[in-house]
Amino acid sequence: MIIKPKVRGFVCVTTHPTGCAANVRAQIDTVRARPRLADGPKRALVIGASTGYGLGSRISAAFGGGAATVGVFLERPPAENRPATAGWYNSVAFEQEARAAGLVARSLNVDAFSDAGKAGVLEVVKSIGPLDLVVYSLASPKRTHPKTGETAKSVLKPIGSTYHGKTLDTDRALVTNVTIESASEQEIRETIAVMGGEDWEMWMDALTRAGLLAPGCRSVAYTYIGPRLTWPIYRDGTIGRAKEDLERAARAIDSRLRTSGGGAHVSVMKAVVTQASSAIPVVPLYISLLFRIMKAKGLHEGCIEQTQRMFETRLYARESPVDEKGRFRLDDWEMRDDIQAEIDRVWPKLTTENLHEFTDFAGYQEEFLKLFGFGVAGVDYEAEVEPVVEFQER
Repeated sequence: MIIKPKVRGFVCVTTHPTGCAANVRAQIDTVRARPRLADGPKRALVIGASTGYGLGSRISAAFGGGAATVGVFLERPPAENRPATAGWYNSVAFEQEARAAGLVARSLNVDAFSDAGKAGVLEVVKSIGPLDLVVYSLASPKRTHPKTGETAKSVLKPIGSTYHGKTLDTDRALVTNVTIESASEQEIRETIAVMGGEDWEMWMDALTRAGLLAPGCRSVAYTYIGPRLTWPIYRDGTIGRAKEDLERAARAIDSRLRTSGGGAHVSVMKAVVTQASSAIPVVPLYISLLFRIMKAKGLHEGCIEQTQRMFETRLYARESPVDEKGRFRLDDWEMRDDIQAEIDRVWPKLTTENLHEFTDFAGYQEEFLKLFGFGVAGVDYEAEVEPVVEFQER
């Protein structure tokens, strides 16, 4: 097949296996260019390992610390006339590169929320040995609770009042206004059930019962805070409530891991282009503006740069600075006063007519397409490519 990008709203419905593999190799090269982690992980489990910060974490653990990794995700496999999802191709490419480097890498395409999915992962972890790192980076629109059988769906809504704000129609490059109705109590509860910390706790409980956490084990999950202009739809909205629950879970897990010399943290990351962030109103426009400002100051980072800096300067640093709530703050550059002052100055002026003048919307689009394997340097997109790419037999 010759595969071209087909974008519908905030998702690209096609993916390019060669482009995804090249993108993974580029991220690996970024990590390899950094000094090796002196006391990095030896055996890591990454839950939600196929894209975004989860993939970046797996790459940082393996190629920055030499860790054996187990990656868990739920992706659509390829068919003869239909490409797989990008996460499938990313994970196949990661395994190939890891094994070529002599690293142990096992990948499981399962429902991480289910008891059966957890049980299968535990069996694989047993063959590798007790974990000294567990990364929880799961993002999903819905979750079926393993105990009750009820399926909850997450929503992106404000709480308490209707939201009116500026956003970006990325298909047509139009700055428009958006109105989003306030969430119901049921929607708030369901979003917390999907995106909160309960499942992270369930994973740590299951690993503890199975004796699969090594002394000194560390665990980390990811969140975002952002500037006040995004708070009504994010931090003060349904997703924010879920992230508060994630932080609650981090404190509970941390208290248990500290008894054996380990610990758990939530890491606050900067705004980057991911499949999840692309779906949030306001955020694509904010990211486009942020990119221009941070690139001009030489401070721009993508997912892999963020995760590697987190591993290097927080998780495996001799001193690991945290904020007043015990969180790692990798959004420190984004939230600098000079950067946010420029955001505040330009934001009210943004229109469709000056979008390309004031923002790096072209850079946003480039990063968005790379998520699906398109626009990656060195890839011939006019050449036919085999969509059926499978994991190697073990």
